[in-house]
Amino acid sequence: MKDSFDKVRTPNVRVFKIAGIYNSGFNEFDENFVLGDIKHIQRLNKWKPNEIGGFEVLLEDFDKLEEKGDEIYNEVTATLNAQTISEKYPAIFDWLQILDTNIIVIISIMILIAGINMITALLVLILERTQMIGVLKALGSSNWSIRKMFLYNATYLIAIGLFWGNLIGIGLLLIQQYFGVVKLDPENYYVSEAPVYLGVEYIIVLNIGTLILCLFMLLIPSYIVSKISPVKAIKFD
Repeated sequence: MKDSFDKVRTPNVRVFKIAGIYNSGFNEFDENFVLGDIKHIQRLNKWKPNEIGGFEVLLEDFDKLEEKGDEIYNEVTATLNAQTISEKYPAIFDWLQILDTNIIVIISIMILIAGINMITALLVLILERTQMIGVLKALGSSNWSIRKMFLYNATYLIAIGLFWGNLIGIGLLLIQQYFGVVKLDPENYYVSEAPVYLGVEYIIVLNIGTLILCLFMLLIPSYIVSKISPVKAIKFD
């Protein structure tokens, strides 16, 4: 009885040759997973060729992760389990969520600062052209036509700023993407260098959004034009 028991408990040992070592930056993967042929696992576990321990479903639209996860979970039998990758590795996705929040906050602060700078620039332009505004009003120009003139000038300045900002910003991102200048600690950030993703649609939306928000913020200071009296403006020195 003892001999038969030892035979049952004897581990099924196989010798494998290591072809390479990968480094994904995620210790949870690197320390627990080996990439190999599934046929070896089937032989070790005495599985049939059509038996596996699990499989992954890849989605083209990541926003439907929870929806598809619930759908698959409801379809499998009680002997099987289905979970999304966010449920399996919640710490990683919590970290990504924090990054997304930081991005929104940083972009909002940058647009606010850009808007304040443009408001200041427009106020300076209006004050420098006070006499011109008075003359135009005396000649019959409406407040809105004069305001549009300053808004067009401000739009030109914003466009110049966006051009140079995109040129410098995209240039720095390309340098990081191809050369990895900014390094990170994988134990804390899960990656060895700062990741970069250049999406044309995001760049276009960001530029258009910045232009619209800045122009919207400039409508308020341009209202000062309607408060300028032609008589006082012509005498303004």
